[in-house]
Amino acid sequence: MSAFRKLLPALAGLALAGVLAPAFAQTYPAGPIKLIVPFPPAGGTDVLSRVTAQPVAEITKWNFVIENHPGAGGNIGLDIVAKAKPDGLTVGLAQTSNLAINPTLYPNMPYNALKDFTPIALVASQPMVLVVGANGPYKNLAQLVAAAKAKPDSITMASAGTGTVGHLGGVMFANRAGVKILHVPYKGASAALTDVASGEVVMDFATPSSVVPLLQAKKLRAIAVTSAQRLPMLPDVPTVSESGYKDFVAEDWKGYVGPAGMPADAVKRFNAAVNEALKRPEIRKKLLDEGSTPMGGTPEVFAALIKKDNPRWGQAVRDSGAKVE
Repeated sequence: MSAFRKLLPALAGLALAGVLAPAFAQTYPAGPIKLIVPFPPAGGTDVLSRVTAQPVAEITKWNFVIENHPGAGGNIGLDIVAKAKPDGLTVGLAQTSNLAINPTLYPNMPYNALKDFTPIALVASQPMVLVVGANGPYKNLAQLVAAAKAKPDSITMASAGTGTVGHLGGVMFANRAGVKILHVPYKGASAALTDVASGEVVMDFATPSSVVPLLQAKKLRAIAVTSAQRLPMLPDVPTVSESGYKDFVAEDWKGYVGPAGMPADAVKRFNAAVNEALKRPEIRKKLLDEGSTPMGGTPEVFAALIKKDNPRWGQAVRDSGAKVE
């Protein structure tokens, strides 16, 4: 059981209480801060929001109220943030999907990912792990690419769904390697990985936490990770960059955003609190145990990442031909 899953019972109590810390009279915030999570309760984004908001509340004595508004790949929740009053009392936990992928994946977006938000602080990034069946013939990335080049579309790639980070990360890699692969979308990661393990599908770019149990059971083989550095939880698995595709990185990142026009002082104070929270050993351990890397940094660093990744993931969407009506 992952560190995040072990935390769920305790965090559920926080959700029922509706607040994470007692109120503290000060100029900012002038009241409770509404934290919008654009995905369902108990999912990865929801758990991460609680794991990070709790220490921020402890550090600042701010009052947080967490609200889940799932739907449309995170667009519904993020649209609430985009249209909120820019007083710093409504923020959201955004990620690659709703700020970099969805603007191209969805033909009718309710917000402008580059203009309607104030980046506050990066929280964490998580790469994908390229896995194949443990009983299959492929021991490394070179062998997999050679097979794909020898017979285009013979290599099948499972994913948790069309337009997901795993699907589009695979598209990015296929384009970089100059190969054609056949995408096989599933309704969730579990079914996809089950078929990879059985040999029904050749490969999958999946999250670290979803593959580790099957790796430990020797049903899957990990042949590469899409981060810039090797994962501490999978130290023997090389990066895609190490495997011959220099500087290839494809990661799912998450961070706090507010509406456009959020006061600079509020952004500065919120950012400082997130950075302090991410220095706590217990928080870093929880993130690392899930295969995530604690990030932090300035709002400007987060803004630059959004600006850089929006067209990059958008191109992957166009290359894939995926659309969500």
